[in-house]
Amino acid sequence: MTTSSTPATRSSSAPANPRSRVITASLIGTTIEFYDFYAYATAAVLVFPVLFFPTGNETTSLLLSFSVFGAAMVARPLGAIVFGHFGDRFGRKATLVASLLTMGVATFLIGCLPTVNEIGVWAAVLLLIMRLAQGFALGGEWSGAALVATENAPKGKRAWYGTFPQLGAPIGFIIANGIFLIINFALPHPDGTAQRSAEFLAWGWRVPFLFSAVMVIVGLWVRLRLVESESFAKAEKSGVIRKFPLGEVIRRNWVQLILGTFIMLATYVLFYLMTSFTLSYGTKPTEAAAAAAAEKAGTPFDAAAYVPGLGFGYTDFVIMQIVGVVFFGIFTLLSGPLADRIGRKRLLLGVTVAIILFGLTFAFFLLPQADAGLTRVYVQAFLIIGFLLMGTTFGPMGAVLPELFPTNTRYTGSAISYNVSSILGAALAPIVAVALWAAGGGNPWLVGVYLSVMGVLTLIAVALSPETKDVAYDDNLAAGAIAP
Repeated sequence: MTTSSTPATRSSSAPANPRSRVITASLIGTTIEFYDFYAYATAAVLVFPVLFFPTGNETTSLLLSFSVFGAAMVARPLGAIVFGHFGDRFGRKATLVASLLTMGVATFLIGCLPTVNEIGVWAAVLLLIMRLAQGFALGGEWSGAALVATENAPKGKRAWYGTFPQLGAPIGFIIANGIFLIINFALPHPDGTAQRSAEFLAWGWRVPFLFSAVMVIVGLWVRLRLVESESFAKAEKSGVIRKFPLGEVIRRNWVQLILGTFIMLATYVLFYLMTSFTLSYGTKPTEAAAAAAAEKAGTPFDAAAYVPGLGFGYTDFVIMQIVGVVFFGIFTLLSGPLADRIGRKRLLLGVTVAIILFGLTFAFFLLPQADAGLTRVYVQAFLIIGFLLMGTTFGPMGAVLPELFPTNTRYTGSAISYNVSSILGAALAPIVAVALWAAGGGNPWLVGVYLSVMGVLTLIAVALSPETKDVAYDDNLAAGAIAP
């Protein structure tokens, strides 16, 4: 009698995973995940075009660097399938540990890679392999963290708990870019505010990648202390666990897969435009500055072929981004209780409309003004508004995507939706944005139109999706499609 009553007593009196452990385990993993990706995104702008893709043309080198950046997104659906399979068959805990370890090892090894000057084209090949490994790991990381948070959430607080893995994005951004800034300040700059000193290119850029090992060790320690959620335990006990979750989710939840993919689309595009593209655009010299530098160096300058930016120094612009990311974090947290109160659908409909309108303002905020101080004010306002919208749309996703699927396919379904959307949004966004920036002759208005079009697709998906606020999460063990 004692043996049979113990689980029931524990379930009714206290959660198997204490709240602090749930929040920490879901937050620290995604913080490391986004830290790793932000570190790469920053290096993709400042370092990799020079050390791994030196083509002689800045735009071409940047496109190649972003192509490898986007290649990880292609690996993410494969990671979603593999990690989702094991997460839905054997539990969330071991899968989360494996994904974090894979991500950490790949990131650490990027910091150890030789450059093109040392081993030629193999440097780019090895970078691509490590980037694919990062993407593969990320394919299982986010969904597992979201499930840890939401499957252990108290009734009526799923969206609130679901914001904690989402909070890893702004925290990871601040840590990664903070380390880059510290390195940048610590190293000598013979040219004053130069973006890339010789020491930075020689070894300084490696430090953020090597530092990730410390964060991974902490994350593993926290996650190894987790126990499985009550939802998964119920599914196991009920005998609804499937040997092939992918086949089950495609057969019974294909509508949710499509909706979830497009619900996430505008979020991904906005996310990478506000981080990677704005860093490229903001720190690239203006036409006048580039012409002056060419004249000083005694090299020819082709104004017709040059795609100008805003000319901010790297340090200045990253600090401006960090200010915006603070609003990202604040509104990520605020979005959870709001989604629990008014519903996920109403909140996402409103913020998606705002994203569509925001896309039409790029030419207003991002063109250089006659006064440099006014340019800074406009760009800072742009970053604050964009990151504010990012937090409001990203926060609820930790609950929205998992709620579309039953327990026995929840890991696989939410992971595939999240990561297929990464191909359509995140993998293409930096490349499309650079191409549209060039097509506009340095005017970013086409980039904003691109965001608005993606927002329209998301708006349609949200309008067609059900409200999942009151879905019986723990009892939805193996149902088919959720009716609107």
